[in-house]
Amino acid sequence: MFYKIIRPIARFIVWLLNGHTKTVNKENLPEGSYILVAPHRTWWEPIIFALAASPKEFSFMAKKELFRNPILRWILVHAHAFPVDRFNPGPSVIKIPVRTLKAGKLALIMFPSGTRYSSELKGGAALIAKLANVPLLPAVYQGPVTFKDFLKHKRVTVGFGEPIPIDRRLKLDEAGSEMINQQMTAAWAALDQEINPDFHYVPDEKHLEAEKAKNQLK
Repeated sequence: MFYKIIRPIARFIVWLLNGHTKTVNKENLPEGSYILVAPHRTWWEPIIFALAASPKEFSFMAKKELFRNPILRWILVHAHAFPVDRFNPGPSVIKIPVRTLKAGKLALIMFPSGTRYSSELKGGAALIAKLANVPLLPAVYQGPVTFKDFLKHKRVTVGFGEPIPIDRRLKLDEAGSEMINQQMTAAWAALDQEINPDFHYVPDEKHLEAEKAKNQLK
């Protein structure tokens, strides 16, 4: 119920701040549950994707630190979020979304690169999709990547590719995972080309250097 109440409020706020979002290939949205996978370009993407793909409701992962505040925790839980330890992910990072997807009511938003400052794709989305027996849905965001530009009403476009089914017999070893990663990457590139071939995502250099430094300390 909370999700249904907050969605029109979020839609109005996005419209107020940026205007209407253009959606491309919405006919590619599956009927049942699925995992929406996208290259991570902004922190507000999950909201944009969830609004563009409505009326389907979405679950998503959020760093566990956000759940320490009781008010924010209540909001996140009722918005279908679940906590994840980014540095020491346990079995729940797979079990919770698989159970959620199998229930059939929600879809899931995932960013296989993990952060906005990494190009390396991880295999979690493919594994969850295989265990839950749902497809991956490639999606891309094109538009402002700084909140300052977002407020200037620069165009935001969301594109959906064709679903990528995961064969239950596929072994998600290095070769299998790489095959799925290549399919996702190719689908994202095709969507970017279709929407605007001149769009190029350039991450903020300051945060990019901070992310590199953090990774070196691991």
